[in-house]
Formats: sequence, structure tokens, C-alpha cells
Amino acid sequence: MRFLVYCCLFLFLFNCEDTNSKKNKTSKITTESTIEKSIEKDSITTSEKEKREYPVLTDDNVMEFFLQYDKKHKENKVRITTSMGIIELLLFNETKFHRSNFIFLTKQNYFTDTQFYRVVKNFIIQGGSSDDTEIAKRRNRIGKYLLPTDAKRGFTHDRGVISMPSSDIENPYKLASPYEFFIVQAPHGAHHLDGNYTIFGKVTRGMDVVDAISNVETDNREWPLNNIYIEKVEIIN
Repeated sequence: MRFLVYCCLFLFLFNCEDTNSKKNKTSKITTESTIEKSIEKDSITTSEKEKREYPVLTDDNVMEFFLQYDKKHKENKVRITTSMGIIELLLFNETKFHRSNFIFLTKQNYFTDTQFYRVVKNFIIQGGSSDDTEIAKRRNRIGKYLLPTDAKRGFTHDRGVISMPSSDIENPYKLASPYEFFIVQAPHGAHHLDGNYTIFGKVTRGMDVVDAISNVETDNREWPLNNIYIEKVEIIN
């Protein structure tokens, strides 16, 4: 009797599997493959979360994050090594959220292999972005957020200051794009920008490099014809 039950159960399961297989064998393979990829993706995501020292930054948590970050990370001097030479900066403590942001991104190695992607002679050189998809991936890992403008600290867009551009998105308040920056190269400054963008530091060494970058040839989008890379940004004493 028990044997007969086993035989009936076996035939039932076999017929079900056979019917499903005939319906769509390809679908079954695809589904299994999708599940495997999903599991692999989930395990990577979980692994990344376990390794994260900091949360993914958003518009909701970024100000509190940098408020706390500023208490422990007081560095304010950095060196930008470019494919055309070295530029050193002093970051202003008065604009602490923007200083902390730049220090944080430096410690996350965000700027490595980004570019000076906009060059306007006798005006500015702008860096911190790239058309490389790896840079977009880095931004996604760090987070999508904007910073408020902090333009009432008494600083003006004199030659050699570093300032933060506003985001390209619909942005009536000119919220700052935290991954990018520009350095004023204009001999007499760019004071028409005052009040609209946050100045958070100045060049202390390497204005000759800034001038050299500003003189390169560009296309009609103001992108250098020969890429100018930021090889690394590091904190210095």
C-alpha cells in the first residue's frame, strides 16, 4: 500500500514538472538566472551596507551629517594634483558645511580621475565631474544631495577663490552641487557671482597651474579638447 502511494505521488510530481516544462522551458531558465543575479546583487548590497562607515547622504540627512562630521574633521588644507600640475587650497572654516563636504569627499577618494570639465578663459576653471560612468557610480554610493548657499560670510569672488556651483536641476534657490567646484581665474575677479554661490576656500599655491588650465583649447561646450584630469586630492598639514 505504501509503495502504491509513493508511485502515485511520483507520477503526480513528474506530470506537473513535465507540463510546466512544456509550457516554457526558456522562461524557467531565465527565471532561475534572474533569481541568481538577484541573490548576487542582494548579497553585494548587503555586504556594502555592512562595510559602510557613513550613511547614504540625502537632502534629508546631509545637514545633520555634516554638522556632526565638522566636529571631528577639522582639516582645512588640501592639495589637488592635476595632469598639468599641483594646486593647493586653504578651505574656510566660516563655511563649515561646504568645507566639511570637500574634506569628506576627499577622504572618500571621490575626486580621483575626475576632470576639469569646463574651462572659460579669463573667468573660471570648473572641476569635479567626468563623463566616465565610474564617477556616476561613486556619486550613487555616496548619495544624491544638495547643499544650501552660504554666501554671506564676507567673501567675494576674487581671483583664486574656490566656490561651489549650483545644481543643473530646477533650482531657484541655487542650491550647491556638492561634487563640483570652480576656481576663479579672472585677473580682476568675478564679482557678479557674489551672493549667488558659496565661496569656501582659496588657492594658496599653484595659480600658475590654474592659469595654464584656463588657456587650453576647448570645444563649443567649454570642455577641454584634451582631458585635464584631477589625479588625486589629498589633505596636507
